[in-house]
Amino acid sequence: MKSFNWKSGIAVLSTALCLGSLAAGQQTATSPATPGSASSPAQSIDLFAFPRNGQSQDQQLKDESACYQMAKERTGLDPQKPAPTGPTVEQIQAAQKQGAESAKQVKGGRVAGAARGTAGGAAIGAIAGDTGKGAGIGAVAGTMQGGAKQSAANKQAKKQAAAQARAKLEKEKEQEMQAHKEGQDTFQRAFSACMDARGYAVQ
Repeated sequence: MKSFNWKSGIAVLSTALCLGSLAAGQQTATSPATPGSASSPAQSIDLFAFPRNGQSQDQQLKDESACYQMAKERTGLDPQKPAPTGPTVEQIQAAQKQGAESAKQVKGGRVAGAARGTAGGAAIGAIAGDTGKGAGIGAVAGTMQGGAKQSAANKQAKKQAAAQARAKLEKEKEQEMQAHKEGQDTFQRAFSACMDARGYAVQ
């Protein structure tokens, strides 16, 4: 019975291990791409691309990058631009202040009140036998009343102007957010169409 040749056995085992490692490396290099790459342009815009023709991961990343750039050029949009948000408390306060300051103010209320008060006071004074005194009292009362009405009207005008300024700001911000959302949708459609043409299913 022949003795086992250990040197030959070790050589055969080493060769087998090397061939196995080489085959595994080739399989890894040529395996189809799997969604989930951290550097995937598709995932950066909340999409997943699945190769339909067994494309490698490297090839998929190249295709995604090309389609991403194409969509950016065609739409003129930058999907990485931060999305707009609603108005901040500071922005609302600034808009309300500006609106209130620009509100149209009523003027001449005191003068008009004084004139009405003078006329009314003079009539009452004539009955009492002292037209001048009655006119003076009426003028003071009319001035106070006219001033109070003017102040109330101006305060209400400022309040309305502030509310309108806030509503305008909120509407503008809402329109900005809607425009951004529509832009993202447009970009995704352009990217998906490009990837579909290159043999990928995009979800």
